[in-house]
Amino acid sequence: MKQHKLMGAIAFSGVLALALAGCASGTGDDGGDGGGEPVETKASDYNPQERDALQTGGEARFPINEIPEQLNAFNGDASSDTARVAAWYTPQILLQKDDGTPYKHDAYLDEWKIDTVDGNTQITFTFTDEAHWNDGTDMDWTAIDATWKANRSTEEGFNPNATDGYKAIKTVEQGDTAKTAIVTFDGEFAWPEMPFLTGIIHPALADPTTFNEAMIDNPHAEWGAGPYTIDKFDANADYVSFVPNPEWWGEEPLLDTVSFQGMDAAASINAFKADEIDSVGVATKDRLEQVKDMEDITIYRSTQTANTLLQVDSTKPQFEDVKVREAFFKAVNIDQQKQIAWNGLDYEEEPAGSLTLFPFQPGYSNALDEAGWEYNPDDSKALLEEAGWTEGEDGIREKDGEKLSVVFPVWSDDPTQEAIAKSLQAQMKEVGIDLQIDIRPSTDFSNDYNTMNWDVSSLRFTSSDPFGAAWFCQLYCMDMGLNLSGVQSEEMDQRIHDEVESLPTAEEQTAAAMKLEAEIFQDWGIIPLYNGPSISAVKTGLANLTPEPYVGLDGFGVQPVENVGWEK
Repeated sequence: MKQHKLMGAIAFSGVLALALAGCASGTGDDGGDGGGEPVETKASDYNPQERDALQTGGEARFPINEIPEQLNAFNGDASSDTARVAAWYTPQILLQKDDGTPYKHDAYLDEWKIDTVDGNTQITFTFTDEAHWNDGTDMDWTAIDATWKANRSTEEGFNPNATDGYKAIKTVEQGDTAKTAIVTFDGEFAWPEMPFLTGIIHPALADPTTFNEAMIDNPHAEWGAGPYTIDKFDANADYVSFVPNPEWWGEEPLLDTVSFQGMDAAASINAFKADEIDSVGVATKDRLEQVKDMEDITIYRSTQTANTLLQVDSTKPQFEDVKVREAFFKAVNIDQQKQIAWNGLDYEEEPAGSLTLFPFQPGYSNALDEAGWEYNPDDSKALLEEAGWTEGEDGIREKDGEKLSVVFPVWSDDPTQEAIAKSLQAQMKEVGIDLQIDIRPSTDFSNDYNTMNWDVSSLRFTSSDPFGAAWFCQLYCMDMGLNLSGVQSEEMDQRIHDEVESLPTAEEQTAAAMKLEAEIFQDWGIIPLYNGPSISAVKTGLANLTPEPYVGLDGFGVQPVENVGWEK
């Protein structure tokens, strides 16, 4: 997971999310008031409240796209929904302010410090005496060691979400006592705040088979720790609930029950209107319209740290030729896509030309423009002709007796998502590509995406921290499981290491990543479309919203889940 991007997918294809480890949400937390006056979109908007302003007790009920099959948030088959569920019953040893500044959670850590020792970056973690896993295992240096070993490589049988950061570590050793872990990097590491931001794993997961398979449809509450633990879990019903954890040693959680129910877009808005859930994404005109007259709700609106993107599977016969892929993307009218997506939201933004940085971040440049992308149907047609695809009598191109037809799933029943898909379909038809829209339930997303049950997919990658280039390999290296366009290569992996990761400072890595990203886009496997807002309707009084990573109302924030509660 890109501790900057995990796996969050949404976009036209549906309200789904892949989280870029550092990365979406859809039915869960995403919109404006739909009125005529301009509406402010804040950097973060999540009703922050101190604990003494909140009551003890009550419940909070949230929708989620799905309860994913893979419940190990560090696994390459996990999604941002996995990370969202995991945040409520696994350790949050490091938290983040809404600008992404990390700080330690005092219940877990007595110490978290970063030094340079003998030319190597070194991080020291010292767990509190009380810190332990639900099964009674002491939380100590072995958790840091296990997390490193499970995420440092794909060559040892593990299937990690991302190896970024972990692969730069030389050793993890016990300190003066078992409660202290000393992490030593091989040389100076440009992103010392990054590793372990997404948490730690129970030492039981330090075995490849266990790491990859044990948490499929099984959350293993005994391997968790924190203020809440699992109460009910039903994979078939896409439901999980949490209650206060009797093993917890920190500040008491404020809520009696927290629950997540998987549901499609229409179901979630209906459930909110029927008082069956307490928060819902309303980032489309239609959804805002449905809640505008409701009493005792508040609309929260923030800039989401996410990218909607479009991706093709270059391993499918239709897209093996780079000219066809380039033609496909140059037939996409991004401005039209944005107009449909943001209709009625009073929202606009700078062009999103990168999956590494957002336009508001230092060092950003429009890598997509630099790659030579532009909406140009005439160029698209010419490229298809060069690739040997000629226009048939029905306007659809053919080659060797085969139609240029591709399947585009939409994992949502939301009308705006369908309208965006239909506009893409029309854009493709203009150049002779038959884009077949396939409406699917959101609960099919994780399995469909990971098994490549698509030719074209539109997703939403959500970033959980601001470290951008630190997670460059998670996006663009082979075998990472996030970007499944298939255009990655061993040569590019080596260049990412040599030209980006080997540089000594964050500033130099960022500049190099932005330059190399423009070149990577020229393989035409994946492109960014837009960032967009996060807009939610929430029952008035629910505070400290979206404490989990990859949910957008609090920017890059990761707050302690025990502080979510209702105002007095």
